[in-house]
Amino acid sequence: MDYKEFFANFKYLSSSPGIDGKIKCQAEDFIVREVIPKSMFKGNQCLIYRMKKQNWETMAAIKEIAKRIGIDYKNIGFAGTKDRHAVTYQYISICSENLESLKESIASLNIRDISLKFVGHGRPLKLGMLIGNHFQITVRDLKNPERALEETRKILKELKLKGGFPNYFGYQRFGERRVINHEVGKLLLKGDFEGAALKFLGEYTGDMMGDEARKNFLKTGDVEKALEKFPNFLRYERAMLYKYRETKSWKKAFAVLPRPIVRIFIHSYQSYLFNKVLSRRIEEGLPFNEALPGDIVCQVKKGFPIRSKTFKVTEGSLRFVNERIKRGEAMVTGPIFGFASRLADGPMGKIERGILNEEGINLDEFKMKRLSILAEAGGRRELLIKPKEFKYKAFEKGLVFRFFLPKGVYATSVMREIMKDH
Repeated sequence: MDYKEFFANFKYLSSSPGIDGKIKCQAEDFIVREVIPKSMFKGNQCLIYRMKKQNWETMAAIKEIAKRIGIDYKNIGFAGTKDRHAVTYQYISICSENLESLKESIASLNIRDISLKFVGHGRPLKLGMLIGNHFQITVRDLKNPERALEETRKILKELKLKGGFPNYFGYQRFGERRVINHEVGKLLLKGDFEGAALKFLGEYTGDMMGDEARKNFLKTGDVEKALEKFPNFLRYERAMLYKYRETKSWKKAFAVLPRPIVRIFIHSYQSYLFNKVLSRRIEEGLPFNEALPGDIVCQVKKGFPIRSKTFKVTEGSLRFVNERIKRGEAMVTGPIFGFASRLADGPMGKIERGILNEEGINLDEFKMKRLSILAEAGGRRELLIKPKEFKYKAFEKGLVFRFFLPKGVYATSVMREIMKDH
């Protein structure tokens, strides 16, 4: 299954036909500029650079920079991961006891498709320490750009009445080529380590390097043969195979993976469940720009949802809450399921509990006692995306969109609703 087939399971919020077209025909078609708080520039522990890159995953770029200047990559901090197939501008902190000599080394760096601009001194950056991102996205291969322009207006008008765009987790969360992360996550939660290993090691698309080796392993389960045939660049897969050969335990084989990698699988499954809940609310015709009794809403401050500040709507508070939603001070949420999840009541509660039943998942399983990694308590996430500074215009070969989104929100989910391409 590719990501288009996968996303075909999730409903669109608008009924107008999409503009179709393609994004990411070239790196310059998807430009991302990160925004971090000014408070990050207080202090002198680190050098802060703005990194421009393309054709690099963020972590791979960080490791390459660290190797070239001779420091541990853990001394380089960043606030958010950015797409490889894009031109991205993000901030990194480089920390050391001798900042001035380090600055000289960085000035002489010459890495293809990476450039660094010194912007000041500050504190170490950590994942999540950003406000959001500005996006510039070009849609090409449109059959009729003028018609697409008119269709965009219709979609935006409809979505304005409904309160915004559906806040789906984007395809990056599930695996762009092999859409399996959520399936591996579910199998791990259920304690089916062998099933999770077969899915992670053996699932193939037919058009990726290493697919023949994956196909053979899925068919035979032959670990020795897999170690012969799996390419060296599949280092996590090979590490698991070696550990299984040594221990005959797939649980121990997963334990050799870095914890952040294992957590990606769990987070992917949580994201899949959220998307499923959101889609079901659309399917059942429930409103997004107003709350129903039993809904859980979060506060909104200066246009930014505060996911940690939530409250459940009652019949008595319904009018007050909906007035706040109209003023842009609150938003209806959906669940990021975890062991301490606070589920909605009313129609939304029925959806949430129904999906847990469909999936055969018990919230206690998110304590992950079988996995020996940190448990997932869960939380809530707003159901709508409300882009800021939204602008678009036509050119002879397509349309260009510009907008700002807060952290943790996917531009590809905004574009999916406009393009209706999957």
